[in-house]
Amino acid sequence: MRGPNMSQPFLLAPIAECAPGPPRAELRLAVLGARGVGKSALIVRFLTKRFIGDYEPNAGKLYCRLVHLEGEQVAVQIQDTPGCAQVQEDPVQVLDALSRCARWAEGFLLVYSITDYSSYESIRPLYQHIRKVHPDTRTPVIIVGNKADLLHARQVQTKDGLQLANELGSLFLEISTSENSHGVCDVFQYLCKEVSKMHHGSSADKRRSSIIPRPKSPNMQDLKRRFKQALSPKVK
Repeated sequence: MRGPNMSQPFLLAPIAECAPGPPRAELRLAVLGARGVGKSALIVRFLTKRFIGDYEPNAGKLYCRLVHLEGEQVAVQIQDTPGCAQVQEDPVQVLDALSRCARWAEGFLLVYSITDYSSYESIRPLYQHIRKVHPDTRTPVIIVGNKADLLHARQVQTKDGLQLANELGSLFLEISTSENSHGVCDVFQYLCKEVSKMHHGSSADKRRSSIIPRPKSPNMQDLKRRFKQALSPKVK
């Protein structure tokens, strides 16, 4: 069932920032994609459960919200980014901004619209740029085909999204931000869980490295043994 259209040219915010208090786990996410694919609507839908169809040109906003993740309260920061379609127009400026965002974030949503084939074509170069910054494939990247309710205007088939995701080794989901919040929440929850796993893995690696002693060099052990043998006659 389609919910009421709550389109307005401004946020139905405030989207509250994280309240002061004891330190919490913090997850940094970025939403990337071409202009007009619904990145801002996707983020606001997740944070407020409301859909807003009309936005002013995206200048890039950072949202912070406390989210319950598997019984734990975590601070999620989400970077909304301007459309990346203008990369070819001003590559130096846009790629510099993209690189800063990629270095900052720990998990990524790459969003295209199923009604805009050019937005689909922008996903591969975005993914490749992220992997240059984060060559570790544990850094989660999810490809999202948005506006799945606009079937009459579809330009990108579901199989195309699946094929691209398989080639890049990413998860793929088609969702409709306007119809309901369930798919949107599923995407963000999954991304948060993957980033959280990465955090726990890094913490475990640090603990192991601090607990497990560094193995002694066989050469040093051999030198010590020979040194003792050389001293033993003098002691006797």
